[in-house]
Amino acid sequence: MGVGGISVWQLLIVLVIVLMIFGTKKLRNMGGDLGSAIKGFKKAVTEKEETSEGAPDEATAEASIESLDKPENEGTGTTKDQA
Repeated sequence: MGVGGISVWQLLIVLVIVLMIFGTKKLRNMGGDLGSAIKGFKKAVTEKEETSEGAPDEATAEASIESLDKPENEGTGTTKDQA
């Protein structure tokens, strides 16, 4: 008995069928693409952890929130009716 009720022979049969459908070259390319994607993901996570250590302080965060709360048309003197 193998993993999850699937025997080793059943896994081998599935592997042979997959090889026949896709071929070794295409499977090798897909494996390389998957490996590079995982490597890129790990790199991005590591960079995110490094940048989160130097996160902005609370005053900077509040200032950026206040700038987002201000309307864009403030001070131009136009209203919806005039536009």
